[in-house]
Amino acid sequence: MRKIALILEGGAMRGLYSAGVLDVFMKNNINVDVIYGVSAGALFGLNYKSRQIGRALRYNLKYAHEKNYMGLYSLITTGDVMNRDFCFKKLVYELDKLDFKTYKNNPVEFNAVVTNLKTGKPEYIKIDDAEIGMEYFRASGSMPFVSRPVEINENLYLDGAIADAVPIKKALDENYEKIIVVLTRPIGYNRMKKSYLPYKFFYKKFPNFVETAINSGARYNETMDLIEKYEAENKIKVLRPSKLIKMQRVEKDKNKLQAIYDLGVSDCIKKLNEIKEYLATKNSKISIK
Repeated sequence: MRKIALILEGGAMRGLYSAGVLDVFMKNNINVDVIYGVSAGALFGLNYKSRQIGRALRYNLKYAHEKNYMGLYSLITTGDVMNRDFCFKKLVYELDKLDFKTYKNNPVEFNAVVTNLKTGKPEYIKIDDAEIGMEYFRASGSMPFVSRPVEINENLYLDGAIADAVPIKKALDENYEKIIVVLTRPIGYNRMKKSYLPYKFFYKKFPNFVETAINSGARYNETMDLIEKYEAENKIKVLRPSKLIKMQRVEKDKNKLQAIYDLGVSDCIKKLNEIKEYLATKNSKISIK
């Protein structure tokens, strides 16, 4: 039985909250065996496997106003709100290099969650080599409407959050002894049901994806109820923002980017001893009821 699983929710630039949490984890030797990263949770979470403290915050602050990073200019000129050449080539190889070697040698298992457009189902892609698997990271963070589907091995993928925003059920099915969940919304947040028409218009060739997308809000709310249940029973540990910081999905305000990261750091530090005690306690696998 593998022991400790870490689940990282997406949320676009709110994902810097998770980046703050992970930097505290690395500084305090909080180690896990497997990670499920969804969307921004995958894109920022990979720095935990590459052991690069501060990298996610650093490049987001530095390039927040770079037109070729992400935003409207990239969307208009490339069809993707995240510029592929800048984000997944120039950034990781030149501007703020990802430590591919450390990532590959780190035994932590990293799974990027993607949504298959044809089936409408989530896929949990194990990525041992970040260079080989970079397109899966890109797919996991490719938001609907503002990203072109990412084609890999004759499959088309988009944002993993559409099919499984917080894969707690997947982790429970894998029978991990301990589970830590990092959310990017404060407690009590509920998603509204999505409108059918935009998805039907944009993705009419993919009816399974449309069905999955319009029901994603209800699934998310059910997942939050399940997480709160297991959290109350002390079967899992959850980190979530202790206050609301209003942000755009593609946030350019450096003060807000710093603030959500700092909140992740401070919230994690406050719960650090609690997390250490939870991980140190020996117990059998989490039972599903």
